[in-house]
Amino acid sequence: MLGSRSWIGGLFHRSSTRRNDKFLDYPLSPLEEQRLQRLQERLQVPFDETCPDHQEALRALWQCAFPNVALRGLISEQWKDMGWQGPNPSTDFRGCGFISLENLLFFARTYPASFHRLLFKQDGNRATWEYPFAVAGINVSFMLIQMLDLCSVKPRCLPGYNFVKLLGEDEEAFDILYCIAFEMMDAQWLAMHASYMNFNDVLQATRSQLEKELCLEDLHRIKDLPSYNLLYHWQ
Repeated sequence: MLGSRSWIGGLFHRSSTRRNDKFLDYPLSPLEEQRLQRLQERLQVPFDETCPDHQEALRALWQCAFPNVALRGLISEQWKDMGWQGPNPSTDFRGCGFISLENLLFFARTYPASFHRLLFKQDGNRATWEYPFAVAGINVSFMLIQMLDLCSVKPRCLPGYNFVKLLGEDEEAFDILYCIAFEMMDAQWLAMHASYMNFNDVLQATRSQLEKELCLEDLHRIKDLPSYNLLYHWQ
């Protein structure tokens, strides 16, 4: 995960979704099918730096992160303050597409206290070499997409199967799960006393914990996940 572009998605060449024949064919309700299709359509949207809507979303993210700091441009050294790898965030979004920006923006707008606490590394005994916030967020999006097997017609693993049920209850389930995962990743980072080169291990530990929680019985809503409370511990 080191180098100019290798932070994006480096983990996912090493890790694969554990699929189970049991989940090759199972019924979806019309609502579950509709919401899963909408989510999968979001996954197909690349970030387009020439698209006004995408530009506006990027400006909105900056405004959420630094409301008292004027942004000098969509290409600016300022973006490094948020944890992008260079002055042009669009080069980082190529790794996961527009949904990774949507995830960050949802986090900033829905759980602003948690977002800012992680952005500014306000909690715990921090490493000298911290993870870059924004690029770490893209990796969290990557991790969830693969863990839930969202690129298949239907997820073929128990965490993905249970996630679709949660999606049927709440159309924002993926975005909320992203926020939970980001909080969980930061908690793992602190618990493991991690530094920059340990990011792969931290993300893998985060994935393992999420998989366990998504395999629990009596899981009916996204709020039933034990780690959901991480989002409100700091509000």
